[in-house]
Amino acid sequence: MPPIEDHPLRYALANELHARPFPSLNVPCRAAFLAIKQEVDASARDRDADRAHLVALLDRYGAPHPQPGATHWFGALGRYQLKWENHTEFVTYTLFSDGVGARPFEGSTFDAFPADWLAEVPGARMTSALVRVERHPGDDEITRQLGDWFVPESLACSRVLDDSVTIAGDFRIDENGHMRFAVFAQQDCGPRRLGRVVQRLCEIETYKTMSMLGLSRVRDIGPALTQIDETLTHIMSGMSGHIDQEAGSQEKTLDALLRASGALEALAARSSYRFAATRAYEAIVNQRIAVLREERFRGLQTFAEFMMRRYDPAMRTVAASEARIGSMSARATRASDLLRTRVDVERSAQNQSLLESMDKRADLQLRLQKTVEGLSVVAISYYAVNLVLNMAQPLGEAAGLSKLVLTAVLTPVVIGAVWWMVRRIRDKIER
Repeated sequence: MPPIEDHPLRYALANELHARPFPSLNVPCRAAFLAIKQEVDASARDRDADRAHLVALLDRYGAPHPQPGATHWFGALGRYQLKWENHTEFVTYTLFSDGVGARPFEGSTFDAFPADWLAEVPGARMTSALVRVERHPGDDEITRQLGDWFVPESLACSRVLDDSVTIAGDFRIDENGHMRFAVFAQQDCGPRRLGRVVQRLCEIETYKTMSMLGLSRVRDIGPALTQIDETLTHIMSGMSGHIDQEAGSQEKTLDALLRASGALEALAARSSYRFAATRAYEAIVNQRIAVLREERFRGLQTFAEFMMRRYDPAMRTVAASEARIGSMSARATRASDLLRTRVDVERSAQNQSLLESMDKRADLQLRLQKTVEGLSVVAISYYAVNLVLNMAQPLGEAAGLSKLVLTAVLTPVVIGAVWWMVRRIRDKIER
């Protein structure tokens, strides 16, 4: 094959699809699962701190370190197998051990995490779970054990993957702070299939818990959202009324509307990431349950039915709140546009009144100007007649005209000349 240049990310992208293989488990066995999340800005956390905390655990058992920048690690940890994964918002640790204890869910596997190491985790426990894997003892024995291990009211149990495995759990936190899941494998269930089932149970619990953060956010912003909604409703009611408002009240209303819109946008900005993450986590939960291909076990509810009754309403509440924020934002935008239009129309009407007033004043000024112009012609003519009379008086005496007659003759001529001169000056200025 002729040489060809590879994209710099070709191998990294191809290897990413195989980066997190499922564990291979033998019956009987047990697993302890732990998910850690920082309480604030988990997606922007220091990933090096997560790896450093993993290295601190590996050093306790003399295990090899992960590669720099690694987001996953799987290997031996003493007599256990450890699977570590670094996700966008959280980090998970899963310990696998052969055999099961005489007392179900006694938590000895979880004790492999040192107490002082747990106290120094960079974050807080989001969830933890104990998984007990046994050989299928028969439906009657499973029914008896489930009655002893789980709360019947919330117990979910189903046959999965063509009845090769039976899974059960009640999604309740026990006295030691862990969730509990039981897995009963048939003889024909291979180690890899069993590993996939256990891994998916841990993922269902993790992503279910992470998606419930969206419901917590909805409850946190609920009072503020209700207050903004009431403010918008009050503003809209005031805008649709026909009561005369004082001057400047429209600007005050617009200012209140803009402040409410700003508060709403701030809420949306703070919640958009959590709502988007909730949608993604919900999709993963439903997908993980779907690939198990559940079948009912002795009339008990399946995992899908449990989620439909307990989990889906919470997710619908989150979706409804997200839609409510979007609807309120659209309402605020429309109200702002309407109110701004109303203010513009009122200002246009005020400007029209002002222009009409200016037209009246201009007309009055024109009339006054014409009056002043007439008076100016009289005043100028008075002085002009005297000047012309003084100049023409010698000629009048020579012609035998008296001063009175000469004045009567010159006055109309002078007045006409002055009027013509003033009119010409005004026409020239107007042009």
